[in-house]
Amino acid sequence: MSDSSVHGHSPVRTGAEPFYAPGGRVGILLSHGFTGSPASMAPWGRFLAELGHTVAVPRLPGHGTTWQEMNTTTWRDWYGEVDDALTELRSQCEWVAVCGLSMGGALALRLAEQRPEDVDALVLVNPAIALKRRDLLAVPLLSRFVPSLAGVGNDIKLAGQDEVAYDRTPLKALASQLQLWRDVRENLEQVTAPLLMFRSVEDHVVDEITARLVLDGVSSSQVELIELRDSFHVATLDHDAEFIMETSAQFIADHAPTP
Repeated sequence: MSDSSVHGHSPVRTGAEPFYAPGGRVGILLSHGFTGSPASMAPWGRFLAELGHTVAVPRLPGHGTTWQEMNTTTWRDWYGEVDDALTELRSQCEWVAVCGLSMGGALALRLAEQRPEDVDALVLVNPAIALKRRDLLAVPLLSRFVPSLAGVGNDIKLAGQDEVAYDRTPLKALASQLQLWRDVRENLEQVTAPLLMFRSVEDHVVDEITARLVLDGVSSSQVELIELRDSFHVATLDHDAEFIMETSAQFIADHAPTP
């Protein structure tokens, strides 16, 4: 049960609760995406926890409650949450990987940019740090007059899955996300961690521009891109979820120190 309602925040939706599992000396931080919730990452987190790792799936502020509440938060709030989670993992673990879906990928990249000594590996699933859509240019102005637009959640090919996302896109929050993207793009060369990226060939939320920017921009000596042919944007809950879990676990095993 969340105590957030005590502080005047909306209660956390069922399924959107953060996930944490104590484990061994390898830590893994997983970040969900914009307007999504830990529901998109919890199965992956549980899979990694069962392998004996210490796993954290935080709930980003303003997520998993109401889109109106999310409109009162900014990218610095979201980044602050994953930054704190990384600090907590580093206090318990000797090696930490950061995994991110969509905007969670942008937050993961920023952690690797700002704290290269604390991020030992990166796993990104359909990350977002740019879009080709021209209408995004109007968002900062539009957000002053229009509170929300149609949502982008649950772009999942597999029937019956739910990332517990909002059915509306809060525009003040979206304008803030665009600022995060710019910040991340400007510092990509600071990323040195080994990088594994999954990209859905058919994604109705992000296009191929982010993958290109990341692959061209980072300084990592090891970068691998894997294309997913049977999943949409939220691939962590889609047909390729098991493949992502197993491949990422192997990637982590290949890079983490053996006990």
